[in-house]
Amino acid sequence: MFYRYDRNQLIYRKDKSVFKLFGIISVLLIIVSFFFGRYAKIELLEDYEKELIVLNLREEQSKFTEEKLIVLLKELNVKFPHIVMAQSMVETGYWESKIFKENHNLFGMKQARVRINTAGGTHNGHAFYNDWIESVYDYAFYQCRYMSSIKTESEYFAYLSKTYAEDSNYISKLKNVIAKRNLKQHFE
Repeated sequence: MFYRYDRNQLIYRKDKSVFKLFGIISVLLIIVSFFFGRYAKIELLEDYEKELIVLNLREEQSKFTEEKLIVLLKELNVKFPHIVMAQSMVETGYWESKIFKENHNLFGMKQARVRINTAGGTHNGHAFYNDWIESVYDYAFYQCRYMSSIKTESEYFAYLSKTYAEDSNYISKLKNVIAKRNLKQHFE
């Protein structure tokens, strides 16, 4: 309870004006909190919607297509990109393999232990990536680290045959895909 001293009668009286003031302040606080709460909710929803748009855009950009792979191989200035493109087709069964779908791994790469890489770890015995783009970057790092001295296609195929391929027919499969799909035309 609030009391006010009455000088005329020299006593303390209950102060009803404080209750009115307190009531008015309470009502104002409720109204203000309602509007700020509502504004904050709207702002949170807008931020949430913006985040969803960004996530959807990122997801759309990271969806794999053959055309996007061609563009990225060109942008990264990958050596012998037609061979690398053929590798992605052979290694993933034309982008249908479990390793590609689950690990986003275009080249059947194992997780690197010595060189710089973009892999997030190992899953199903192969490196896994957040998206297929990271897989291409990892292959580009692999090329830079181990194939920088290679100058010709035949040297490239020889290197792949010795160090990369587990299949004895790997090089002939690559050459066959390159010829059938006319992959060189994409990179001229």
